[in-house]
Amino acid sequence: MTTGVALLAVAAATAFDLTAGLQRTVPDYTAALQKSFEAGTSASASLHRLTAAPEPTGITAWLNTPGGQPLTLASRRGKVVLVTFWTYSCVNCLRALPHYESWYRTYRDAGLVVLGVHTTEFAFEHEPANVAAQAKALGVDYPVAIDNDYATWNAYGNQYWPASYLVDASGQVRGSHFGEGAYADTEQQIRDLLTDAGAGPLPPPTDVPDATPVEATTPETYLGPANAPVDITGDQPPPGQTRTLRFPAAVASDTFALDGTWTASGESLTAGPSARLRLNFRARAVHLVLGGTGTLTVELDGTRTTVPASGVPKLYTLVSGPAARHSTLTLSLTPGLQAYDFTFD
Repeated sequence: MTTGVALLAVAAATAFDLTAGLQRTVPDYTAALQKSFEAGTSASASLHRLTAAPEPTGITAWLNTPGGQPLTLASRRGKVVLVTFWTYSCVNCLRALPHYESWYRTYRDAGLVVLGVHTTEFAFEHEPANVAAQAKALGVDYPVAIDNDYATWNAYGNQYWPASYLVDASGQVRGSHFGEGAYADTEQQIRDLLTDAGAGPLPPPTDVPDATPVEATTPETYLGPANAPVDITGDQPPPGQTRTLRFPAAVASDTFALDGTWTASGESLTAGPSARLRLNFRARAVHLVLGGTGTLTVELDGTRTTVPASGVPKLYTLVSGPAARHSTLTLSLTPGLQAYDFTFD
């Protein structure tokens, strides 16, 4: 029922063009709605039924194209195009990437083009160098359009990370999927469209495992004041200010608490002297989007693990196990590290 209400709200907002300004000025305004889809739910394709696929527009930069030149859908007539919306710090997108990459490698000689539209969520993802570094690190070698201003996102009426749109050889949108999962269905649609386009015998279907979580987990947890409401127990620094805090006696389920010195600014919390963070979670794996250079010490069930942080802000996996658990971890961060967002498997 919640998902249905969310879908109706999105459909109404899209119909009256109420989302465009919010998408440009507050890229994560859909976070509450996203959670339903980032958990693996597929939205109804009727919300975004299109005829001719919109061309990429308002693109800041291109990756993995000859000389960084733009890719147009018109120039790919006769081929099948999979347009995917993603952002490199989104764990849901990262779980979907191996499927897109495998389809690209398997079917490109048969006429499949994969176009990744990188539409930012956090400010640091606006830097083309950051996107290029992470695309390379993640093995993304198909073309990527950096959609910093949400122009292509809005042209498609898109609302979610990840999302995919299948464009046939005549340039018509023939299918869409929002969120994770249903990879076998999407691949079968790719194969059908390639056959319709005159491709010869196709290779066998790919066999990339579906890593979509199937158990209930703690919801995505934003840490910076720009992404309120913040799921916190106890005190936090006011936006733009620095405070020295103490852990509360207990941390409520699915929330975090702060200890030591922290500065709240924009999308992140920046660690100062003796900064610690305690998280009460339900998940198999815990991920944190982290920026800066330093070290993060993870304490869980009497075990300590040190995670070095450096390079562009990105997602780090702090905990990974065979099954979901309900537990509490404590993080110790060196001064200057910036914590943005927890996500969970």
